[in-house]
Amino acid sequence: MTQRVDLATVMDRLAIDDVITGYAVAVDDADWAGFRALFTSDGRADYTAAGGIEGTAAEVADWLAGMLRPFPVRQHLIVNRLPRIQDLGGYPGDRAEVRAECLSPLRHESGQDLMWGGRGVFGLLRGDAGWKLRTVVIEEKWRHAMVPGTG
Repeated sequence: MTQRVDLATVMDRLAIDDVITGYAVAVDDADWAGFRALFTSDGRADYTAAGGIEGTAAEVADWLAGMLRPFPVRQHLIVNRLPRIQDLGGYPGDRAEVRAECLSPLRHESGQDLMWGGRGVFGLLRGDAGWKLRTVVIEEKWRHAMVPGTG
């Protein structure tokens, strides 16, 4: 591999990381237009393994907006990211997949805290507008609710 290819791969990884971080920030900030803009025109998300829905980015954004409305405090952390960029004979391609662990502390308007953990698999495509999400699959691994006053 040449230094030019290595640099291109590093730049791709940074751009992909920006998309994944943008996804978490859009959900936390209830920026549903920004959420939709992270996806390709045919992009889809699947939350069925976490008790949610599967659908287009717009459908999932609407579902998330309603589901998260009673949680004024939310923080989505996407960590331990493992990106795999398509390899075209030593050169980076236009497809990537990122597997990552997800952790989300939430506070319900009632004061109840909820902690959620799972895994996300993010499929990305590079187009004229850069890297965008084509698929998102979120799987719940565990959750814990704490009732106020119980420590």
